Amino acid sequence: MAGDAIAAGGPDERSPLLAFPPPAAHSSVQTLSAVSVVSSSSTSKKNGTEVHITTASSGDDDDDDDDDDQASHRRPSFTESLSTDTSLLRDIEAEAAAAAATQKPNEPGSNKNDNYATVARVVLVLMIGVFVSNADGSLVLATHPVIASEFHDLESSSWLFSGFILASAATQTMYGKLSDIYGRKNLVLVSYVFFTGGCTLVGAGKSMFQVILGRVISGAGGAGMTALVSILISDLLPIRDVASWRAYVNVVATTGRSLGGPLGGWLADVIGWRWSFIGQVPFMLVAILLCMVYLPDKASRVIKNGHAGAGSPSSSSTTTPTAWSRLRRIDFLGSGLLALGLLAFLVPMEIGGVKVPWSAPLVPGLFAASAVLLVLFVRAERRATDPVVPLTLFRLRDANLSIAIQMCQMAAQLGLMFSVPLYFKASADVSNTVAGAHLFPAVVGNAVGGILSGLYIKATGRYRNLIRLAALSSSLSYLLLLLRWKGHTNWPESLYIVPGGFGTGIVQSAVFISLQAVVPAGHLAPAISILYLSGTCASIVGLTCVSTTTQETLKWGLQSRLLGLGLDAAQRAEIYRNALSNIEYLATLTGAVKAAVVDAYVDSLWWSHTVSLFFSSTAFFLALILGEKPLNKVEPPQPQQNDEAEA
Repeated sequence: MAGDAIAAGGPDERSPLLAFPPPAAHSSVQTLSAVSVVSSSSTSKKNGTEVHITTASSGDDDDDDDDDDQASHRRPSFTESLSTDTSLLRDIEAEAAAAAATQKPNEPGSNKNDNYATVARVVLVLMIGVFVSNADGSLVLATHPVIASEFHDLESSSWLFSGFILASAATQTMYGKLSDIYGRKNLVLVSYVFFTGGCTLVGAGKSMFQVILGRVISGAGGAGMTALVSILISDLLPIRDVASWRAYVNVVATTGRSLGGPLGGWLADVIGWRWSFIGQVPFMLVAILLCMVYLPDKASRVIKNGHAGAGSPSSSSTTTPTAWSRLRRIDFLGSGLLALGLLAFLVPMEIGGVKVPWSAPLVPGLFAASAVLLVLFVRAERRATDPVVPLTLFRLRDANLSIAIQMCQMAAQLGLMFSVPLYFKASADVSNTVAGAHLFPAVVGNAVGGILSGLYIKATGRYRNLIRLAALSSSLSYLLLLLRWKGHTNWPESLYIVPGGFGTGIVQSAVFISLQAVVPAGHLAPAISILYLSGTCASIVGLTCVSTTTQETLKWGLQSRLLGLGLDAAQRAEIYRNALSNIEYLATLTGAVKAAVVDAYVDSLWWSHTVSLFFSSTAFFLALILGEKPLNKVEPPQPQQNDEAEA
């Protein structure tokens, strides 16, 4: 979601490990030329060389395309021979027709439903990891005070989720490129092992340091558990189907986030917080086992352009690179510089104004270090033979716009998630459970928006107007909050957050398709990783902007209101300090003092909605200049080259 995100030179490495050797002799080329009269052809580009692959037609292709393919593959010398003797052509046509007529319905590739069942089986296996990882995030939010209190270190409690987020951001981009080199299945298993090991360490931790370390390890695994699911779906399905399938994944993720908090709180109360994490381990072990059994080693596309297919042909390459040759492809320098640069940027965003004041020398020092490290990263990527983040991606205008739109939308949404519970807690004096329940309409809107946008994209092949609608819907939501949430909000008015969640759900589906439509197939895995990384960074930036705005305006509002109550300096200082540090303090106040503090909170949260409106409005204006590529024109996926890259 917590966007995925949600991010891609070199050969295309998204699909299965395939390589097509050139014809062995000139006679073979002539034979293929004859077959091309009754076949369709495709072209893949590897290492700067175009390789034409001719496959038998299923009879579903357009006649005009067949004519073009015939013209592109017919050789004059061979055609002249056919003009005098067409018996060979008739034999080929007869054989092709006989093969199509005798194909059994239950053979691989003959039944579209069977191929969708294959995709469903793979996605269902991955759903376990999606559910557990998202439940884990909200579970920590519910239990972190209890965990830190056991070790008498409440001040460090925020690092239980900050450590997870920072580790996830630092490792996010590596999964895309490493999955190109070592295969999707291997990297899924690696991410599951990291996450499981981290949960085990948290549950068995004997100190706060060990628990935080476990969260960091879990974060390194959680980054892959989200991004690799989207990469695999893109490998297996045509682009018009991707949005709807990702929407179903988003529903599972949303369900996990919704159930994780209550479940974690219940477990902490009944059997202890440690079992909240140890209890995840059996589910992850089952997920690892199912992935080993059901995830294909070479995940080929099983449905092409809406027609059933057996996937890409099996590789005929007999050359497999060594472990050393694969290791040489890893961009260690670029990965390290990017991770350090991101950490140097995100750490001050996490601690600024909370652990240390924004004016402390550490904050600008870390920002300056981040800028230097990211400049060094760009220089390193220019020299890298196989960069972890191909810089050519940033030359794609619509790809940059897609990422920027998602970042703005996620920043706005995280601001909403921060401010809504705080608003009802302060203005209505409700329990934490009721305050959190006010977020549920936005969660429902998110799920509905994702599903409907996926179905719309599948039916129409269009996505740009959806993105515009999403940003406009979110902007309307935040505008209503500014106009109507004045301190006395009933249940119907609390539903004003639904358009905000609805817009975010649409963006998460449509922006992914917008990115996939313009990114070359060979760079899609790194591009998806970048998309998820941008969502993580935007969440932190949005949360920081909203919380800082709320804190600063709350300070000013409290000072001005308390001065008008005739209180002495000591009383004002005590109220000011307690009201800023603990929202529960409001329940102990009465009369004019409570009214003044509540009004200060409501006014400060009004400014937080302004920040969210700014982000969503920016997303809308960016969507106005976003281009759209018809999905039937999108470059088809090419074979993944992780085993044959060196061949």
